[in-house]
Amino acid sequence: MKAGQLKYFLAAIISVVTWGFFSIPLRKIQHYPSDEILYYRIFTSLIFTWSFIALFRVKQVKSDLDFFYSLDKNGRKRIIILCLLSGVLISGNWFTYIYAVNNVNLKSAAFAYMVCPLITAFAGFLILKERLSILKLIALGIASVSILILAQGSLRDVLWSVFVAALYSFFLIVQKVMSRIDKFNMLGLQLFIAAVLMFPFFIYSFRSFPLDTYFWIDIVIIAIFFTIIPLFLSLYALIGMPSSTLGIIIYLNPIVAFAVAFFYFHEGISVHQLYAYSLLLAAVIVFNWTTIKEIFFKIPAPEFPEITH
Repeated sequence: MKAGQLKYFLAAIISVVTWGFFSIPLRKIQHYPSDEILYYRIFTSLIFTWSFIALFRVKQVKSDLDFFYSLDKNGRKRIIILCLLSGVLISGNWFTYIYAVNNVNLKSAAFAYMVCPLITAFAGFLILKERLSILKLIALGIASVSILILAQGSLRDVLWSVFVAALYSFFLIVQKVMSRIDKFNMLGLQLFIAAVLMFPFFIYSFRSFPLDTYFWIDIVIIAIFFTIIPLFLSLYALIGMPSSTLGIIIYLNPIVAFAVAFFYFHEGISVHQLYAYSLLLAAVIVFNWTTIKEIFFKIPAPEFPEITH
C-alpha cells in the first residue's frame, strides 16, 4: 500500500460502518414525519459545521476562495454547478433513506446500499475512467449474484432501493471530481445548499416546533455522529482512493444494518438472506484483497490485469 493510503482506507471503513447503525436513533423518532426529521437534521448539522469552520478553519476557507477566484469563468461556473448538484443529490438521498427506514422497511433501506456500490463502481469506470482489475470485476460479479438473490422479493422495494442508491452513487462521483476543495469546507457548503433547498418546503409544511427533549437529543446525535463525522470521513477517503473502492466498501453498510435489524430490532432472517449477505462480505474482501493483504500481511499482492476503456 502506498504511504499514507491506510488513513483513507480506515476513514472509508469507519464512515460506512457508522452509517450501518443509523437506524437505531432514527427508529426512536419514527413517529415524526420523515420530512421533519430531514429538515432538522440538515439545519442542526449546518449550525454545528459552520460553527466549527468559523472557529477553526478560516484559513482553509480563504485558501478555497483564492482557488475559486483563480479559475476562469468556465471553471468557476463548473464548480458552482457541481456544488449545487451535490447538494441536491445528498438531500435527496437523505430524505429517501429516512422515508425507506420509517415507511417502507429497514431491509429495503439496507438493500439500497447494496445496489449503490455497483452503480458507483461502474460510474467511476465509465465517467472517471477509473481502472478495474479482473479481481475487482470478479468481486462485482459476486455482489451482483447476492443482489439478484435478495431482489426476489417486492419489486416496489427493489425500485425504491435503486433510487436511493443512485442518488448517493452520483453524489460520490461529483465529490471525486471536486478534489481540489477542502473536504470539510465542501461539507459545510453542501449542507448550506441542502438547507436552502429544503427551507421553502420546511416553511410550507411547518406544523409546530418540536418540544420533545428526546427528539432534539436524537437529532443532535444524528447530526454529529451520523451526518457530519461519517460524511466528512467519506469525502476525505475520496482524496486517496478511487470512488469505485469506496463504493465497494459501502457494502459493509448493509451488512452492519442487516445485523442491527436482526440482533437489535429482532427482524426475521431467512436462509437465502444469510447466504446473500455472506456473498456481499466475500465481495468486499475480494475487491479490496490487494489492500487487505498489504495491511495485515505486509506482503505486496500480485498485480492483476486492469480493464480500461
